[in-house]
Amino acid sequence: MRKSKLLIIVVPFTFILLSLFIYEYGYLTIRAKRIETDEMLLFKTKVLRKYMTMIARKPQLENRLDSLKEIRNTENEKIIKGQTIPLAAAAMQDAVKGIIINSGGIIFSERVENPEDFNSFKIISITMDMSMPDARALSDTIYAIETHSPFLVIKEFEARVKNYNKPKDLIVKLKVSAITGAR
Repeated sequence: MRKSKLLIIVVPFTFILLSLFIYEYGYLTIRAKRIETDEMLLFKTKVLRKYMTMIARKPQLENRLDSLKEIRNTENEKIIKGQTIPLAAAAMQDAVKGIIINSGGIIFSERVENPEDFNSFKIISITMDMSMPDARALSDTIYAIETHSPFLVIKEFEARVKNYNKPKDLIVKLKVSAITGAR
């Protein structure tokens, strides 16, 4: 009888302890792993949605990239090209010299100034002393320089009459500048 009383007490107690053990190490562990898996699934779903929206935006981004490339190319046409600053200055010098000679001018001297920093670009300048046959030729030269592509800017301008008795010929000093991306 004692054994049966003990058995009556031990069996339910063992069953309760076994139930608590299964609940603690079985059910709660599985539940925690399930919650972790659900959270990971939710996170991956959010990431997948972001990727899908980015993939859906790909044609728009490609169009935007193409338009930005076109803008960059048109902007690059506005600056003097050259692998180095001296080469860019020589290209600018040739362009200005061609404009002056086509207008009937005679160049006495030309100098390349030291380049100046302008953000990630350099400003190159040349100074030219020249003679122009008349004011009309000078006007045409200035117009041609200012409307030239790549952009050239006249920073300094000085003109005087060569002979006051015959005020046709002009002595002109120009400082022309341009922007270059050369290093």
